[in-house]
Amino acid sequence: MSARILVVDDEEIIIRSCLRILGSGDYTVEAVRDGLQAIQEIDETPYDLVILDIMMPGIDGLEVLRRVKEAHPDIDVIMVTGLSQIDTAVRAMKLGAFDYLPKPFDPDELKLVVKRALERRQLLQENTNLKSEVSSKYRFENIIGASPQMQTVYRLIAKCAPTSSTVMLAGDSGTGKELIARAIHYNSLRKDKPFVAVDCNSLSENLLESEMFGHVKGAFTGAVANKRGLFELADNGTLFLDEIGNITLSTQAKLLRVIQEREFKAVGDTRTQAANFRLITATNKDLKAMVADGTFREDLYYRINIFPITVPPLRERKDDIPALAFHFLRVFSEELGKKVEEFSEGAMSVLMNYGWPGNVRELENTIHRAVILAGDRMVRQAHLVNIVELVVQPDLDVPRTSDELKKIKKTAREKSVEGIERLFVIEALKRNAWNVTRSAEETGMQRANFQALMKKYGIRVRDTEQNAGESRPA
Repeated sequence: MSARILVVDDEEIIIRSCLRILGSGDYTVEAVRDGLQAIQEIDETPYDLVILDIMMPGIDGLEVLRRVKEAHPDIDVIMVTGLSQIDTAVRAMKLGAFDYLPKPFDPDELKLVVKRALERRQLLQENTNLKSEVSSKYRFENIIGASPQMQTVYRLIAKCAPTSSTVMLAGDSGTGKELIARAIHYNSLRKDKPFVAVDCNSLSENLLESEMFGHVKGAFTGAVANKRGLFELADNGTLFLDEIGNITLSTQAKLLRVIQEREFKAVGDTRTQAANFRLITATNKDLKAMVADGTFREDLYYRINIFPITVPPLRERKDDIPALAFHFLRVFSEELGKKVEEFSEGAMSVLMNYGWPGNVRELENTIHRAVILAGDRMVRQAHLVNIVELVVQPDLDVPRTSDELKKIKKTAREKSVEGIERLFVIEALKRNAWNVTRSAEETGMQRANFQALMKKYGIRVRDTEQNAGESRPA
């Protein structure tokens, strides 16, 4: 593996040995002879590993180790010590050294400990990158949509995410409630702990109880081993119960107890376990109406309805359709290895005028199918066969003359590009910290024309926020 290594030792023979042993591998190896120079080099150069002698003139290796770990905690340090300095080497391990090598060491011994240190660093880096990717994926700023309805959702996410309050997400199927639940989790103090999701609709009453609470061996027929439940798996993290309106009254009572008491028992167990999790629920049902007709417990309803967020259906935020459509177009074009880059005016008009009963999930599936069908770089009406015949406009008179047809076509074109035009302005402003002049210059527009577009879509940059680079579309 490629890595940059610094050897720090005042003995010429040790330096030459390390350079000879490690220089033959896929490493860049450099050396210095005193601690102060080592600290300076490490501050200026991104090293992956330091091989550090304990006994050196000036400042000793322990002091160098302490300073390095304070300033660069991700750099692993291997200490080199004489046989009489083993106790000191143990102190070095407590200060954060990865390992130590007693003098004299053989080449294979040095190669092995260096390999282990670099493999550990690579693993930690990959884990950090994975967490960063996950966190980035579920940042609420990356949820697609700039409509006023979604701006309201963003503000509510920002308010509740840093807390441990229970959140209830309400909205039609396919609106992205789980995505929002994950965004709340990954923007919370629990983001490094588990996010455990369960679809209550897919489990029977007995199975749901076992899944939630876990069970011990022999608790029921088929329980051949202990099983950890969702409450235990979500310890210190977030538990997301999707379609909570579908659980039975008896399970509701048990869930209520866990929420109230913050403890639970596995099925068939006599021991009580502590439950430390944040609860986020989601439903596409009217729970308040269910409380009224006796199919949902009133006390549980008020326990889970502490911080409600209503996720709007796609039909109520049609301005977001172009951005969502282009997002899915990029995703599936890359996934399928095709260069489908745009929509025809007719295709976009169909997308904008369809009712989307399946919401964002239906739009995603529609674009997936369209990319498969597309033969060139453009999605056309013919590629939207699953919805194109359903796009009806009963209040639209069929034109009788050529002039009427031109007028209707002009109106349809204007409506189909309005969403894209609005997002064009907002994204330009975001890229330029909401500075109108820079945004206009970047897009190649006159400032007056850019401001005219802002005015057309009610997008304002408040004077008090412009300098701070923070603003919101109206």
